[in-house]
Amino acid sequence: QAQAGWLQHDFGHLSVFSKSRWNHLVHKFVIGHLKGAPASWWNHLHFQHHAKPNCFRKDPDVNMHPLFFALGKTLSVELGVQKKKFMPYNHQHKYFFIIGPPALVPLYFQWYIFYFAVQRKQWVDLAWMLSFYIRFFLTYLPFLGVKGTLGLHLLVRFIESNWFVWVTQMNHIPMHIDYDKNVDWFSTQLQATCNVHQSLFNDWFSGHLNFQIEHHLFPTMPRHNYWK
Repeated sequence: QAQAGWLQHDFGHLSVFSKSRWNHLVHKFVIGHLKGAPASWWNHLHFQHHAKPNCFRKDPDVNMHPLFFALGKTLSVELGVQKKKFMPYNHQHKYFFIIGPPALVPLYFQWYIFYFAVQRKQWVDLAWMLSFYIRFFLTYLPFLGVKGTLGLHLLVRFIESNWFVWVTQMNHIPMHIDYDKNVDWFSTQLQATCNVHQSLFNDWFSGHLNFQIEHHLFPTMPRHNYWK
């Protein structure tokens, strides 16, 4: 599931086929049938992220306040001045590991993707999603029963969630996080991204998103060329 996530990311960025239409078609198959999520949902969130990375209220990837985390120095100081205590943010480096990585996919994405598809009437995406769940349950129900199949699905999402959060946050959260200052596009991308050491394992584990700087500057470039 994690590797299928990096693969759908490639198709979503139109970086595999020379024709956009083929990228869009296979993107729907990979994220819909292999992962059970709507392509329209991913596009809606991810394109905002690339346009304004690490900008409060414009990048959905850093919209975690006031639920669990206060990201960046700007918001932390703001909350301190206003004496707003939504959560014990001074301890967030301790409870991040308990709440963030394990919970994002199984507890939030899992139900929200259906809400998104129905609310926006993305019926084609919904059909692709349902094909994943039908295939999954037909495959495992005869062997594991209802409880076992649901347990397996939850376990897979739990492991995937940890994997996904660690990879996507390690190359953005350490960087500059602020409100949109209308800085030029190039500088905005560089302020919000950092790379992680290149190795055969890191390339595979992160879907080449350890080259996050190159990815944000050239988002349609095939991932195996980032190192160049």
